[in-house]
Amino acid sequence: MNKNLKILVADDHPMLLKGLVQEFTENGYHQLLQAHNGAVALEQILSETPDVAVLDIEMPLLTGFEIITKAKQHSVATKFIILTSHKEKGFIIRAKKLNIDGYLLKDEPFSEIQNCIESIQNNVSYFSKKFEQVFENQVVPTMAKINFLSPSERTILRLVAQRKSSKEIGEIIQISYRTVQKHRTNIIDKLGLDPAPDALLMWAEENRELLQNI
Repeated sequence: MNKNLKILVADDHPMLLKGLVQEFTENGYHQLLQAHNGAVALEQILSETPDVAVLDIEMPLLTGFEIITKAKQHSVATKFIILTSHKEKGFIIRAKKLNIDGYLLKDEPFSEIQNCIESIQNNVSYFSKKFEQVFENQVVPTMAKINFLSPSERTILRLVAQRKSSKEIGEIIQISYRTVQKHRTNIIDKLGLDPAPDALLMWAEENRELLQNI
C-alpha cells in the first residue's frame, strides 16, 4: 500500500479532526493537510492538490458535496472520500450523482479508510457496505416505483415535493384542478401509499433528491 500520499482531512469538529489525523499518522501517513471548514478545504485542494481529500459532509461555509462540485469544475486530480455519519437515501443519491470515489461512515474502523484509499488509487470506487445496503434495499426499490409512473405523474410528484397545491400545479402545467387530483390519486395507488391527506406530500419530501434526478 502506497502511504507516500498527500492527504487532506476536513472536519469542523476539532476532536474528530485531531483523532483522524492521529490515526493517519500512526498508520504511516505523514503528508497531511487539515481543514476545519469547507472554504479552507477547497482552498487547500486547489492550491495543494492532495492525492486524496477525506471530507465530512456538514461543515461551515461549504459542505463536502459543495467542495467536490467546485473542485471538479477545476479538473483537479484529487480523489474524494466522504466520511460521515449520514446514510440516509438523500445523501446516498447525491454521492452517486457526483460520482464520488469513496463514501464511508464514521463508525467504521480506520482499516476501512485504508481499504478505500487503496481501492480509489487503483481507480475503483469504494463504498461502505452499509451504504450499499441502503442503496439496494431502499433507493433501488423506490426508483422502481418512480419509474412506473408516467412522465406527467412524475412532473406532478416533483411539484408536490416543492409543496405546490393542486391548484398551483394545474396552473404551472396547464391542466385542470380535477385532472391534477385524478393524477394524485393514481400516484398514491401506484406508490402503494395510505390515502391520508399528507401521505403523498410526506413521501415526495422524503424522496426529493430522487425526484430531482429523474
